[in-house]
Amino acid sequence: MNLLKAASTVSLLTLASRVTGLVREQMIAASFGASAATDAFNVAFRIPNLLRRLFAEGAFSQAFVPILAAVRERDGDAATHALVDAVATVLLWALLATVVVGIVGAPVFVWLIGSGLARFDDAVVMTRIMFPYIACMSLVALSAGILNTWKRFAVPAATPVLLNLSMIGAAWALAPRFAAWGLEPIHALAVGVMVGGVLQLAVQWPALARIGVTPSFGLTPARLRAAWHHPGVRRVLKQMAPALLGVSVAQLSLLINTQIASHVGVGAVSWLTYADRLMEFPTALLGVALGVVLLPQLSAAQARDDLAGYSDLLDWGLRLVMLLALPCVAALIVFPQALIAVLYHYGQFSPRDVEQTVWALRGYGVGLLGLIAVKVLAPGFYARQDIRTPVKIAVVVLIATQAMNVLFVPLFGHAGLALSIGLGALVNATWLLVGLRRRALYRPRPGWGAFMVRVLGATVLLTAALVWAAQGIDWIGLRAQPWQRAGAMAAVLAGVAALYFATLAATGLRPRQFIRRG
Repeated sequence: MNLLKAASTVSLLTLASRVTGLVREQMIAASFGASAATDAFNVAFRIPNLLRRLFAEGAFSQAFVPILAAVRERDGDAATHALVDAVATVLLWALLATVVVGIVGAPVFVWLIGSGLARFDDAVVMTRIMFPYIACMSLVALSAGILNTWKRFAVPAATPVLLNLSMIGAAWALAPRFAAWGLEPIHALAVGVMVGGVLQLAVQWPALARIGVTPSFGLTPARLRAAWHHPGVRRVLKQMAPALLGVSVAQLSLLINTQIASHVGVGAVSWLTYADRLMEFPTALLGVALGVVLLPQLSAAQARDDLAGYSDLLDWGLRLVMLLALPCVAALIVFPQALIAVLYHYGQFSPRDVEQTVWALRGYGVGLLGLIAVKVLAPGFYARQDIRTPVKIAVVVLIATQAMNVLFVPLFGHAGLALSIGLGALVNATWLLVGLRRRALYRPRPGWGAFMVRVLGATVLLTAALVWAAQGIDWIGLRAQPWQRAGAMAAVLAGVAALYFATLAATGLRPRQFIRRG
């Protein structure tokens, strides 16, 4: 398997997801602006998303995928199928209990995350509508872990598009109907989230059937007891405990920041959310794609005791991070107004909203390299079933991030929250890298010095071109000519990308150098 091709496939499909996600955010911004209603929806949506990242894509995936890959590598398909069935059974019962607790306790959850909301009751209603989404997404994470282990990356990478399409449909068609029926229009978005979750789960099952690993859920107490005592389940749960703590630390930082933002003023939660959506473009296209491809490969290399192959995989991932993330950092810091104006500056989204979101995006952009690098470095520990080390690092980073909030929020308001997260990500990535080096799990291959000179030189030229374009065009003033503004931004980005890669090619860097077989 060509790992670069696999990562590119995941990136392209993730690009489709992020493009539809931006269209989704554009429709929400144009329909509702950065208002008290969108603050309420963003807080309500953050609650199931928080749990999804904790239990589904976070702790569960980090614990399950390395064990699944190791069992398949050492024990064969029969033992792997038994593990999948047992894990699926325990997961289903846990999800049923979680959904009941979430719906009943929605007011408490909303208060914990956004007690300063102007429309607190609307956030509670939408939380109750969306809470079953966590069950759908946890089962999607189970399916994705299986498919990625079998090197079927396409379906898991493509399914988030369905959520975005559902929310776009809700904002475009359902919200006006809700208004006509005397219902709150913003609640239509919550319905769209639930429809999207069901659709994502529905498309996973045919893909699992094609590889012959459709999970069998035990719906009786006897099956649950048998699954609970399966040794593989115990191993997954044992690994989930520190993984859950590690992911909880990251999400606790997000929760605290949301709570602070809800008190900064109306619009602050939404400005940070819109900026975060743009940050998800490079983090997903680069970091998530590389992490998805690397984790099962690293786990298999660990099961074979192939230390050299293990180190080479990490080196390959880190070089791609530096090659592709540095120009993105430059764009987010020196070209944010164009990005925000073209994507969001329509309808109820005012020029002030543009400027406030720009500052949030710059704060996040400072730490983009760290956010992406963590997606490559953390699997270096997870694949060895060492989750405790990243957890310890994450705890210290949380403390450091909140200490920075004390300094930055009074100075920069909501942008200070984004800056603290960005700087914390850089600390996290650096610490993980040092840990891998000290354990001799990662030994950089020769040529890093010359490689970085080429990448930094090309990035300097790209940055200069972006600064010129940012100052030479009135991006906010072009609101009445959206196609002209979008065309100008597309031309600028295409031009600087061509300049960047042409500079790299002129200095001797070739794409074939990054082709790697798994």
